Formats: sequence, C-alpha cells, structure tokens
Amino acid sequence: MNQSTLSFIQLDRVIGAVIGSAVGDALGAGYEFATPPEPSMVTMKPGTLTGAPAGHWTDDTAMALGILRVLAAGHRLDDPAAVSLVADQFLDWFYSGPSDVGMHTSRVLSATTGPDDMAAAALWEQQRRPDSAGNGSLMRTGPVALTALGDDEAIAKAARAVSALTHAHQDAQDACVLWSIAIDRAIRNGSLEGPRAGLPLLSASQAEKWESWIDDAERRAPHTFRPNGYVVTALQAAWSAIVHSRGATNHFDAGLRLAISIGDDTDTVAAIAGALLGAAYGVTSVPFVWRHGLAGWPDGLRAIDLTTLAVRAARGGDDPDGWPSVASMASIYARFSPRGGTYVREGPRRGVWRFWCARDHDDGRLPVAVPNWRR
Repeated sequence: MNQSTLSFIQLDRVIGAVIGSAVGDALGAGYEFATPPEPSMVTMKPGTLTGAPAGHWTDDTAMALGILRVLAAGHRLDDPAAVSLVADQFLDWFYSGPSDVGMHTSRVLSATTGPDDMAAAALWEQQRRPDSAGNGSLMRTGPVALTALGDDEAIAKAARAVSALTHAHQDAQDACVLWSIAIDRAIRNGSLEGPRAGLPLLSASQAEKWESWIDDAERRAPHTFRPNGYVVTALQAAWSAIVHSRGATNHFDAGLRLAISIGDDTDTVAAIAGALLGAAYGVTSVPFVWRHGLAGWPDGLRAIDLTTLAVRAARGGDDPDGWPSVASMASIYARFSPRGGTYVREGPRRGVWRFWCARDHDDGRLPVAVPNWRR
C-alpha cells in the first residue's frame, strides 16, 4: 500500500499499535511475576522487577523502539542493511545497562561482537539450547508491520529477520509473522482477524500446528495460559485475552486488564495484546490515564515521541505536515460545516482550514479558522 495514502483513521491505528504496546508493557510491569490481580483492580504501578516509576515501559518497548527508529529513518526491514541497523539499536540499549533483560536475549547480545554478527550469535545460542523458544522477539514485533503495510511477503520476511537477531527458533519466528500480519490487517482494515490471517505465510506443517494452538487460545480461558514465557503460550495468552474480552464497551481497556490478570510475564503478554488492540481501535481507544505519564528508555522519551516515530515509520520516514495535519483532518472538520469550506495554505508548512458555520436563529454565517495542529 502507498504509505502516503494512509487515512487519518489508519494513522490513528498506526499510533495505537505503538502506544498500545507501550501502555500494555508499562501497565503489566507492575504485576510481573507477582500475584495476578483481578481485572478491575489493574492500575499503573511501579515495576516489580525494574523498580521504575509507574507508567515506565520495560525492555519490551525499549527493544521495539530500536525497530521503530530504523523505520522512522526511512529504512525497510526487508533490507538486510536495515536489519543490521536494528541490531545496532539493540546493542545500544543493552550496553546502557537496563535493569530487566531476558536471559536468552542477554546471552545472545553478550556473545555478539557487532551488529552484523548478532543473527549468527543467536543461531549459535539456538544450537546450544535447541528447545529455547522464549517470547522475547514476539514482545517487540509490534512496529514490524509498518515497514510494508499491505505487503504480506515483505512483512513476513521482515518479521523473521528481526526475530532471528535474537530468537532463531522456528516457533518464535512464526509467532512474529502471525502477529505482524494481524497488526497489518488491524491497521489497514480496522479488523481483528488475529493470528489466523498470517497462517498462509507459514509452512504447511507449521500452519497446522499454529491453527491448533490458535483454536486452543480461543476455546480455553485466558488464565490457563500460565506460565507464558514460551512464545507459543505468550501468543495464546494475548489472543485469548483479546477474544474473551470482545463485547466490552472499551475492548482495549478490557483486553489489557484480562491479559494482565493471567499473571506471570504480564508486561510481555500485555505488550503483545496492546499492540494488536491498539492497531484495531487506534490510540484514541487507549485510556488517557494510562497514556499520561508514559515514559521510558532512553530517558526523557514520552508518548508524544512514540507518536512521532510511529507516523514517520508508517510514512517511510517522511512526515512533511506533521500529525495530525490539517489536510488529514479536513473531512472531520467538514462534518461540522453544513455549508462546506476550503483549505488554505498560509506560508510554508502552515495551514488553516476555513469553513462557514451557520449561526443560530438567523441566516448569517461565521467564519471559523482551525489552525494546524503541528507542534
């Protein structure tokens, strides 16, 4: 799909995928490996493992940011050179001394001599521990679909390559493909097809296994998917929480609460679920109380920074008008203008949407100017 043609609603979903995952991560951080809470009791709390203040994201979002930054610079992840740039971002984060790093990821990054060597280090670690298939690449896969919205083959290739930087196991790579394709469908169509949408991108034998695992997630209660450090169980937990919270007034809110109430690796399960729910319903579905105060590594980054990166990533590195731009909002403004209006450029990179609004009680008209929202 032509990234310059993304609609206002689709961009809202793009941002939702990124912010939704970060909110899930920060929300789940307060319950990680602790007594599972009741869904209604879930609130932002300081990290149980990180000790970070409430609202701060963990390694899930920090590593997703490495992917997002490369995309925001205009690179495509089906290019090996771009994947190497992602690896470099992972190393920058790892050597900043994060308080929470998955064991498998830590072993791989510790053995890596440079970004071009990371996938080889991951493969070597996989050969040493052939059954190792943690959720560490699935937790960060949320931004991957932004590299090529509408191009399943390119998304699948990117998802596998980015997973293989640290998690070479077939199940880990397949999980990233399935979730990335699900996010693509959610952003473009506003649908919640979920991981089934990506089954055609897997080998026949793997697709058969995953179809059974997805059936299981939809049939069984979410709390049965614990522990969930294994990538398959983590995906099942996230999808089960989404499926079993359908019908709620705010599906994003209910889905994350249910995901966290499962317990165990709560930040990761909620980050996975939040990416897909945010992609389906947009950032406007994310409760403000959860977005407010969202922050994390690198120090000083906040929700507005994630928003900027998300839009630039979806637009291939280009965001000339800012988001939301006046042009993108024109149809929204027009709903409140019974007599129509015009979009006026006023100087470089500035715009005002002018329309006529009917006065009460007479036939007069009032001109109303809505300024560009660019920061």
